[in-house]
Amino acid sequence: MKCKICDRETITKYCELHEKAYESIVQKYNVWKRALEISWKEYLNEVIKNPFTGMLANEVAKELLSETKRLNS
Repeated sequence: MKCKICDRETITKYCELHEKAYESIVQKYNVWKRALEISWKEYLNEVIKNPFTGMLANEVAKELLSETKRLNS
């Protein structure tokens, strides 16, 4: 199986590097949601816009936002 983002070999949806970024994004969303009452989509947009977001997290956030848009279409 290949990572959905970078095509590295993996046994899950993402490679090890993108999986760590994914876990970080999901964990931090709970903090943002409590503080700002922000939706998942709004949060992902904020992650993408943030200049301090790392490259891997940015790639994962874009993929998750794309998935969210496809599911809501």
